[in-house]
Amino acid sequence: MIDSKKIDELVDTVTKSLPPGILQMREEAEKNIRAGLTATFNKLDLVTREEFDVQSQVLLRTREKLEALEKRVAELEQQTSSNQ
Repeated sequence: MIDSKKIDELVDTVTKSLPPGILQMREEAEKNIRAGLTATFNKLDLVTREEFDVQSQVLLRTREKLEALEKRVAELEQQTSSNQ
């Protein structure tokens, strides 16, 4: 889920860009914008940068292990075929 700080920043940016007449209803506008953004981000099933980076590292290590195993299997297959 997206950081609530980021949602607050987006809400502030949007409400500051509202025309002056609407600023009187700022509190209600902030509440509605925050609710809309939160619902939208939750539907998108977003992850934080930290979670993404951790999973990227896990994937990298998994690929490295897979490549090592593929190399080992190829070596064993070659040994087996040359022994026959």
